[in-house]
Amino acid sequence: MYKGRGAQIQVKNKFLMHEYVQEHLEGIDEYDEDAPKTKYIKIFPKTIVNKVTSPDVGMEYSLNPYQGCEHGCIYCYARNSHEYWGYNAGLDFERVILYKENAPELLEKQFQNPRWTPRTIVLSGNTDCYQPIERKLKITRKLLEIFLQYKHPVGIITKNVIVSRDIDILGPLADLNLIGLHFSLTSLDEKVRRKLEPRTATAKQKLKTIEKLANRGIPVSIMIGPVIPGLNDHEIPEIMKSAANAGARSAGFTMVRLNGQIGQVFENWVPQAFPDRAEKILNQIKGAHNGKLNDSRFGMRMRGNGRMVQSIHRMFELSKAKYFKDIPHRLPLRTDLFVRTSKGQLGLF
Repeated sequence: MYKGRGAQIQVKNKFLMHEYVQEHLEGIDEYDEDAPKTKYIKIFPKTIVNKVTSPDVGMEYSLNPYQGCEHGCIYCYARNSHEYWGYNAGLDFERVILYKENAPELLEKQFQNPRWTPRTIVLSGNTDCYQPIERKLKITRKLLEIFLQYKHPVGIITKNVIVSRDIDILGPLADLNLIGLHFSLTSLDEKVRRKLEPRTATAKQKLKTIEKLANRGIPVSIMIGPVIPGLNDHEIPEIMKSAANAGARSAGFTMVRLNGQIGQVFENWVPQAFPDRAEKILNQIKGAHNGKLNDSRFGMRMRGNGRMVQSIHRMFELSKAKYFKDIPHRLPLRTDLFVRTSKGQLGLF
């Protein structure tokens, strides 16, 4: 397997009539450790805030400073979106990262629009806003500074411990009830984690980060996303117990859904990563989606169905009642503090 990568193949982009194929030369592997590393490409969008119309994801607006994700999570639903940029859902998704350097100025422009009504904007509705290149580019940090300056509610979905770098901004946002942070925690088993999401932090590091954030008063929930039957579904109680002990306030989960080209990427990966249980994993995923790797119907695609799925939902609810029962329900993020100004930064003072 290609070390440090989730996908092990390139797959065809359904939007392209032609595709570029490089013949393999003996002794040369385009994707070995000596090959060129991840490429980072600057792009220049005209807008940055996206209206979300899906009824399944629980957000009204999203903002993605990056396209593609170097974390390499094999199951990531965002892989298909890379096809819109002329790349593919396989190795391209992990090795070609597009970044929006002008995202902060576009966000401020959005807030200065007199027609804008404040609603929670979620960073990472598609790809992780705290992926590795954020250490250098600091686009997410600059966005958070603007959210704080304008006192605008923001949500974050991430699985990267880099988020703790920005506690100096997240803390004041939390003090005003302007931040909700969801931390992805998929497995406590390092053998599974290294194959499932190869360029993410260890579970131990993630739990320490949750504790660090919680100690500052920053509300953290966990997302077991996704639950993959036959691979990590049995871990649900222990994941929730560990997260609650670290200070997480709540938990959620989604069932794996291998839509579009992700099914091809996953089917190629699983016998290499887990040859002893690959057939079981694939059959149980199909069992959760009416005999297919994916069921795209709203209301079903992220929940799954069938007796096995009902058991998973029941196990989750029992674990949530056990480990999060004494944690008070959190109030919705505030929108009444929003600083409405058309004078740019000067209007904030």
